[in-house]
Amino acid sequence: MRSISILLAGASCLVTVPAFAEESADAEITVTGIRQAYQGAFEAKEVPQAVSVISSETLEDNNILRLTDALDLNASVSRQNNFGGLWDSYAVRGFAGDDNLPSGYLVNGFNGGRGFGGSRDVAGVERIEVLKGPAAALYGRGEPGGTVNIITKQAEFDALKVNASGLFGSFDRVRFDADANLPVGESIAVRLIGFFEKSDSFRTTVDSKRYGFLPSVALKLAEDTVLSYELEWTHSEADFDRGIVAPGGNLNAMPRRNFLGEPGDGPLEAKVTGHQLQLQHAFSDDWSVLIGTSYRETDLEGFSSEAELASGRQFLGRPATPNVLSRQRRFRDYEGEHFVVRGELSGDFELGGLRNRLLVGVDYDEFDNGQLFQRFRPASVTATSTEAAQYAINILNPVYGRFPLPVTGPLTNRLDQQKAYGFYLQDQISLSDALQVRIGLRYDDYDVRSLNRATSVSQNRSFSRVSPQFGLVVKASEAVSFYAAYGEGFRSNLGARANGDVFDPEFSKSFEAGAKFGLFDNSLSGTISLFNLKKRNVLAADVANPGFSIPVGKAGSTGLEFDLAGRLPGDVDLLFSYAYVDAEAKADVLDPNFSLQIRSGDPLINIPKHSLNAQLSKRFTIGDDRGLTFGAGIQHVSERLGETATNFFLPSYTLVRAFAKAELIEGLEVFGDVKNLFNETYFTNSFARLWVAPGSPRAFTVGARVSF
Repeated sequence: MRSISILLAGASCLVTVPAFAEESADAEITVTGIRQAYQGAFEAKEVPQAVSVISSETLEDNNILRLTDALDLNASVSRQNNFGGLWDSYAVRGFAGDDNLPSGYLVNGFNGGRGFGGSRDVAGVERIEVLKGPAAALYGRGEPGGTVNIITKQAEFDALKVNASGLFGSFDRVRFDADANLPVGESIAVRLIGFFEKSDSFRTTVDSKRYGFLPSVALKLAEDTVLSYELEWTHSEADFDRGIVAPGGNLNAMPRRNFLGEPGDGPLEAKVTGHQLQLQHAFSDDWSVLIGTSYRETDLEGFSSEAELASGRQFLGRPATPNVLSRQRRFRDYEGEHFVVRGELSGDFELGGLRNRLLVGVDYDEFDNGQLFQRFRPASVTATSTEAAQYAINILNPVYGRFPLPVTGPLTNRLDQQKAYGFYLQDQISLSDALQVRIGLRYDDYDVRSLNRATSVSQNRSFSRVSPQFGLVVKASEAVSFYAAYGEGFRSNLGARANGDVFDPEFSKSFEAGAKFGLFDNSLSGTISLFNLKKRNVLAADVANPGFSIPVGKAGSTGLEFDLAGRLPGDVDLLFSYAYVDAEAKADVLDPNFSLQIRSGDPLINIPKHSLNAQLSKRFTIGDDRGLTFGAGIQHVSERLGETATNFFLPSYTLVRAFAKAELIEGLEVFGDVKNLFNETYFTNSFARLWVAPGSPRAFTVGARVSF
């Protein structure tokens, strides 16, 4: 298999660095786990970049089960169109990427969000890092607003640990999780993680089921060498749900509970099979090498019935049919195949009396994106149009199965392939005890092929790019440091123009400056940052060829962030995150989906200017050192544009949550939480007035957790 040969080639290139092992031959080095690629060894105050971490304890306290819900805890991240709830889509600092694809998060530094594996479950997640700002010069091929990196729970050598939990909640939710870390002798460890969940919804007839198995194995080849393997195998089924409609912008035109699809379509199924293999070797305390490969297959398949968005084909709002919605029926079979291999050398050394912390790496990334898309679409409305011909449903009183399910016809059958080779170098130089400079660059060589499988016509395009980065860190005191950073990057646009030419990539520039500080002997840490981001070659409508796009758009985002986390006096835990984001178009273009006029200065869709998330919790000791924890949090999201190039805005909302847990006996804990405590009506995201995602009403959860 090609992945094996490439991995061996990369390993042979990087492992042949013999001098470092000889210099520290007498040193005792013990490697206990796999470090994170692309990051190096730095204290938080030494990094010229805003970084927020969501721990597994925070996820557990809030009973968070999805990546999207976890990212709500950070105000810099805003929800985007999530494809009927079947994938993760979000923007960091106002930039979301391609709204027709899932957001590209990382898993242990490997691209894990590309493809169609459904929404990410948090089972097996150790922590979630929101790496904001100009990091593209290191990671490459990403959005300038930032990157989300999921760190998974991996096999550990130290001790036997077993955790299991079960919960029951509103809308008939049932879930079971298990996590067992099993050391086998001193050199082998196995970790077995699994989950199962089944739930209905506040939306009539909509339900879901998901399960997965996430094992990992660690093998200590020597005191200074660890090999790890991790499997991701998940399956999810969910009814496709575009949400409610807001004719004329009226969000109260129908009950939130009414489902406007067809139960007869059955669920869409999403499947993931992924593998990660990593080898870490320490030559000394100061030099190490990390080699890894990842291979991930995803598949999304099924039928759906959705609101027709073209006004000329739509019954809804007409005098004779004010509450009757014309619908499309669609079939999708989306497949993703993603392969990555990388190698990284990390070193800490002195040169000319100055400390240097160096990262040098290479990576290869290959992504195949296959899309088979079929559609039935109602004809333009005439005086003789019937509800059957329009595949219509009443939004106030939906009757399912009223008409035979329409047969879908071919629309798209294409395969987009991307291959990229990258080289990166970063050096952080300590000019003095108080001043550090970071210099880095990344070179990428990219090849894109777009094949129309229906016509066998294909187009190829190759390009290369050098993305520099610069950073400065000034240590004002033991508690305060200031930083500034600049970086450039790019992201490939999938697809092709009307003439078949592959799109140019997006190019970006980003700048941020801020301060990091610690309070109460660093038990409370915070970051305040200012940022300015720009990108060009954003896709816009091709006026001469309706239905096609061209890369001519521009966008920008400026803002301020304030993040604070840790422990206050009185042993009160605090989590606080606020963001002001002004994200807008920077050129007059036509929107690629509906060819509506976008003006320079128009806000970007689904980006609130103000977001806030705050949480307080406290643990009390009762009896024989038993713990009782209470906590509460609040989330505020200001109004945001709900449809590009229009004046349709989703209203602001404020949600309150509360949680508690109690240790009954050693190793047995009960927990509970309530979300949307005051049962507020709200809307999380939108693509158009007829595709609006309503938020859940008040929901309760109770459960128990055992560990030993």
